Amino acid sequence: MKISVPSPRCRVGASIAGLLLVWAGWTTPALAAAPDRANLSACKNAWASCDRSQLTPQETAEVELSTRARNVSNCRSGLQPCETSRLSPAEAIAVAVAAYDRNVSSCKSGTSGCDRSQLTATEAREVTLAARERQLADCEYGVGSCEGSGFSVLEMARVTRALRRRAVSDCKDGFARCDHSKLTAPEAAEVAIAERQRNFSNCRNGWEACDRAALTERQAGEVDAAVRARNVADCREGRDGCDYSRLDVPDSQAISGVERARNLAACQSGRGYCDRSRLTPAEAAAILKEGR
Repeated sequence: MKISVPSPRCRVGASIAGLLLVWAGWTTPALAAAPDRANLSACKNAWASCDRSQLTPQETAEVELSTRARNVSNCRSGLQPCETSRLSPAEAIAVAVAAYDRNVSSCKSGTSGCDRSQLTATEAREVTLAARERQLADCEYGVGSCEGSGFSVLEMARVTRALRRRAVSDCKDGFARCDHSKLTAPEAAEVAIAERQRNFSNCRNGWEACDRAALTERQAGEVDAAVRARNVADCREGRDGCDYSRLDVPDSQAISGVERARNLAACQSGRGYCDRSRLTPAEAAAILKEGR
């Protein structure tokens, strides 16, 4: 009996074909799984791209659980869509408790959605007290229109003290609504100190609201030192705020040294602005020798 032996070329071809089949067997399910997972995610999140006909029984069960959990969460938070008919008795109780608490909170904070008819007598009193406290706070901080006709003597005194504190604070902070004529002598003295300190800070930081005539001799010296240091830093870093005319001889020499070093580094590395005319003969020769 004659046995035929496949040629090496045939064996290699068969091996490659087998490997391709194995690879296809591995990759095809993996490639198919990605769209399946994407569809499952879309169904769980109730997205329009969900195709329920493509779900397996197990995936359908997962989607139902996600849908039920989302419905319970929406109902508890007062959001839509909320299908109360899909709630279990325990879930319905939890949703009712959350809705009740949310109504009490809305009434106490003065936000929309408050139904006072749902409050107990104790809760109604608490809501009234919260509204009064909120009205007092609005008057103290100047929020909206302050209606204090129903305030007690103590409450009016509290509001008056808050108004005076705010008036003094406005003047100390330099706000336009400051009215110096309403300040007492001690308050005016406090404001004058704050204004001088603010002016000193403005001058030292180089801000426009600076009145150098109002500085003391010591403050003027500190301001000059700060301005000089800031200008030196600007020149050293090449910033727009640099004014070379304001540099003294030592600072000018120091800045020149920094600039020479920067220029040499640029010429040596071939990166950045290089002015070869500023190189010493030795520096130029060394760079020429390196072929730069």
